Amino acid sequence: MKQIKTAIFGTGFVGRVHLDAVRRLESVEAAAIVDTNSNLAQRLAVGFAIPMAADYRTILHDPTIDAVHICTPNAQHFSMAKQALEAGKHVVCEKPLATSLEEAEELVALATQKGLRNCVCYGLRYYPMVQQLRCMREAGDLGEILIVQGTYSQDWLLYDTDWNWRIDSKAGGPSRAMADIGSHWFDMAEYVTGLRTTSLCADLQTFHVKRKQPKHSIETFANKMLGPEDYIETAVDTEDFGAVIFRMGARTRGSMVASQVSAGRKNRLSIEVYGTKSSAAWDQERPNELWIGHRDTGNQLILKDPSLLKPEARSYADLPGGHGEGYGDTFKQLFRRFYASIGASGAGSDYPQFADGLRQLTILKAELESHRTRRWIDVPTP
Repeated sequence: MKQIKTAIFGTGFVGRVHLDAVRRLESVEAAAIVDTNSNLAQRLAVGFAIPMAADYRTILHDPTIDAVHICTPNAQHFSMAKQALEAGKHVVCEKPLATSLEEAEELVALATQKGLRNCVCYGLRYYPMVQQLRCMREAGDLGEILIVQGTYSQDWLLYDTDWNWRIDSKAGGPSRAMADIGSHWFDMAEYVTGLRTTSLCADLQTFHVKRKQPKHSIETFANKMLGPEDYIETAVDTEDFGAVIFRMGARTRGSMVASQVSAGRKNRLSIEVYGTKSSAAWDQERPNELWIGHRDTGNQLILKDPSLLKPEARSYADLPGGHGEGYGDTFKQLFRRFYASIGASGAGSDYPQFADGLRQLTILKAELESHRTRRWIDVPTP
């Protein structure tokens, strides 16, 4: 099998996660890393023995590079992805795909025109127990879906001294909590239920209208050791919290909350799906468990064991029962499927594509409009 060469654009928190996952794949070589922060990129390049570049455009002109991973701040996604597609590269892009619906539509059209593989990193689908939940729904184990509810809660921006580039709309886009983590929740909800959100009503809140921005650059989740002398007070125009009630199809109803100011919740995506036969609930902070609820018999707590999963879910678990699989493994599973599709015949693919990124920006646009106008908004469905 031909070795596929790929490059990682961005060497912050998620860039390193991408790099680690790529290096775990057969027949894929991490051939270059790129970051404008030359010191950070140099340390990573030396540590992993990978060539580095300061300008991503030099990589796009390299005919030996087949694909790129875009792990930079949100506002850079569109231009980098567009240039990569125009250069004939397959593209993996962190979410959100872009900071506007129009940009996302352009990228979807361009990827289709070029016939290139494209992926948006809604990889939380790939926890084995999320796949088990999806397969249970597809098998009819839950019956008709009545209610979908849950949260994506974090606490890393609880204090006004907490800061990250995502807070600044110039770098992160017009939405923060709903775009960065709320979109993960809605992607999972639509994926596991097979239903589409048709209308919604959203309420957003910025609790810290001013924050203390560090005087020097810091990495994601690395802001807890700074002192008062290190800050500049800065106005904030992105939300800390969002609550949404929504409708799926004719009868299904739901609610969700996205929060980055919930003390004690480190990274909790939880989803509960209630059907006419039974229900199921999954929690990212306990990823190897799936709760099954029954009306007339005892409830169940299923632990991840490939031999006990539905056949369609087994390929998402590489380790035997009793051996946990977590966040980093979801990237491995996602990228394995992405790279397997390169060179494969047909357009089918078992991973989220640019069209899925466009879908989440469609939902986000409805959320922002609902909050602004204080009313229910219809969500166009593909």
